[in-house]
Amino acid sequence: MNAQTAMPLSIVILAAGQGKRMKSALAKVLQPLAGRPLLQHVLDTARSLAPADIHVVHGHGGESVMAALAEERVAWVRQAEQLGTGHAVTQALPGIPDEHMVLVLYGDVPLIRRDTLANLLALAGPKTLAVLTVLLQDPTGYGRILRDGRGRIRKIVEQKDASKRELRVREANTGIIAAPAKLLKKWLALLKNDNAQGEYYLTDIAALAAKQKFHVIPLLAPTEPEVLGVNDKLQLAQVEAAYRHDKACELMRAGVTLIDPARLDVRGTVSVGRDVQLDINVVLEGAVTLGDRVHIGPNCVIRDTEIGADTRVFANCVLDHAVVGAECRIGPFARLRPGAKLARDVHIGNFVEVKNSELGEGSKSNHLTYLGDSVIGKNVNVGAGTVTCNYDGVNKSQTHIEDRVFIGSGSMLVAPVRIGAGATIGAGSTITEDAPAEQLTLGRARQVSIPGWKRPQKEPKKKG
Repeated sequence: MNAQTAMPLSIVILAAGQGKRMKSALAKVLQPLAGRPLLQHVLDTARSLAPADIHVVHGHGGESVMAALAEERVAWVRQAEQLGTGHAVTQALPGIPDEHMVLVLYGDVPLIRRDTLANLLALAGPKTLAVLTVLLQDPTGYGRILRDGRGRIRKIVEQKDASKRELRVREANTGIIAAPAKLLKKWLALLKNDNAQGEYYLTDIAALAAKQKFHVIPLLAPTEPEVLGVNDKLQLAQVEAAYRHDKACELMRAGVTLIDPARLDVRGTVSVGRDVQLDINVVLEGAVTLGDRVHIGPNCVIRDTEIGADTRVFANCVLDHAVVGAECRIGPFARLRPGAKLARDVHIGNFVEVKNSELGEGSKSNHLTYLGDSVIGKNVNVGAGTVTCNYDGVNKSQTHIEDRVFIGSGSMLVAPVRIGAGATIGAGSTITEDAPAEQLTLGRARQVSIPGWKRPQKEPKKKG
């Protein structure tokens, strides 16, 4: 609902641009920003305004856009011919009731903020068109905002149609507007394409509204990055940098210590406790929860993972869909795959991989080990080079290791198998049957030395 007028809100997102300057087979609005399509960011912000409906106008590559965002509950509207922004909005209007307020957004302007849009909607009303503008050091390429003596907009002139005097104006049009649907339909029906590009400009409705004595109220965007459009890979990188900066600032305001804010990527939502520290080149994806005093070392990827208080993740680790308890030590060079669940004070060391396995409190696997489809009890020590052989080429089977077990280095545990509480597995064993509790179990071939055996030799290379 529009705050000022209590009018139901309809949002129109223009996403029909071809994106030729991207030089990519991927539609422009599907280009990735922080791991998600540009259009997805706009949709998320639009939905935060609780609109009655969202209409997405698509054109070039529309089938791929709809397929990529098939789960989104939006009305897809096709713009068969690219005849300008005014024409694009017109395609969506038949599905919008006259009593609605319309907010026009762009699928390639991904950083627009909810608060800015809420303030714009608060200015719009039954007799008011609200226009979001921005002050730019270099407004080249943007339409210019021309105000009257009372500060209202009398006209918006596009770059190609502007005079030299008008080109000196630094206040630029963002294209984002809010207007009553009934008036918007009326103004769009009056648009003409007698301009340098032969297009129907949405911006021309400002002059039409002003001539008809309606209020055309500008709102200056508080920051430039949030209204930046993306038309090529250079601009995409600039927007990505702005996004990273915003996310880093959010985390620092929440009390997180960032060793270098410029070298952090947040590609999802992050919940943090107190005194969290993130080193350089950390990537946080999906839903990440970091407890009090968690330290993440350099070059780590944390994806959809929960990490408990006082845990340290050392350099070059990947944690993916894992749950890590308090006071754990992970890495360096460790990998936790989906289904990894670590209780309190678990140690996972260098070149250890854990997949779909639970490790009880105080258990350790410090070197060169694979733990897959395993249930491991408390205070277990898994020696270097141990492998839970969980896959026979068709089926996955489970390994059960009970409390206080000691697994010697280089052991192969062929699942399904159970190691009883307090058992010891001798180094170099291959275990294919259950090992009893509190006993030493060995599974080694007899060592043999062959007198007179000679290692095969390569034929010497011929000279010349």
